[in-house]
Order: sequence, then structure tokens, then C-alpha cells
Amino acid sequence: MDELLDRSTAQQYASWFRALADPTRVQIVEYLARHARPMSVGEIVAAVGLAQSTVSQHLKILTDVRFVLVEAVGTARHYRTNDACVDCLPSAADVVMGRPAPHPNGAC
Repeated sequence: MDELLDRSTAQQYASWFRALADPTRVQIVEYLARHARPMSVGEIVAAVGLAQSTVSQHLKILTDVRFVLVEAVGTARHYRTNDACVDCLPSAADVVMGRPAPHPNGAC
């Protein structure tokens, strides 16, 4: 019997794909992942070349789905990739395409 992907997992995957549906957000995640260290908004703004308010809005969307984690450093906020979630993304794509893959773990 063919079963549907459970609704909560489907909703989580959909939120990930929506978060990555913007090329700037893909660039931000890739930039943070490649540098593998917490970065200030200013550093990200300099790399992306957009206004700080625009980058901050993109970072909010990415933190809402937990692709990016934020930590307070004094009065600043630093951002880094959530490796657990980024590692789950290929599996999510496999599941959506009908290939067997594990469900996301609780860290995502």
C-alpha cells in the first residue's frame, strides 16, 4: 500500500523549500556554510551587497526554519548555519522525489 509522507514532515520540508526559494537566501546559506563560523550582519551585508534591512529580513526567514542559528555576542548578533538542518536538506529532496531517505531529526 502506498502511503503519503506524514503531514508534519511534509510541512517542515515545504517550509525549508520556501525559505530557499529566494536566490539571496541560498547565497547567504552557502556563504555561511562555506565560512563555517559565526558572522555578523555587517559581514554578510558586505558579501551580499544588499541593504542591512534586506539582509536582516532574509536572515529572519532562515532562522525561522532553523537553517541559520543566531547568537548574541555583546550587543551584536552573529549568524551561522545549522549544520543538522543543512545536512537534512538532501534527504528531504530525496523523499519528495520518491526516493527512500530518513526523516529529519529533532535538531532541524
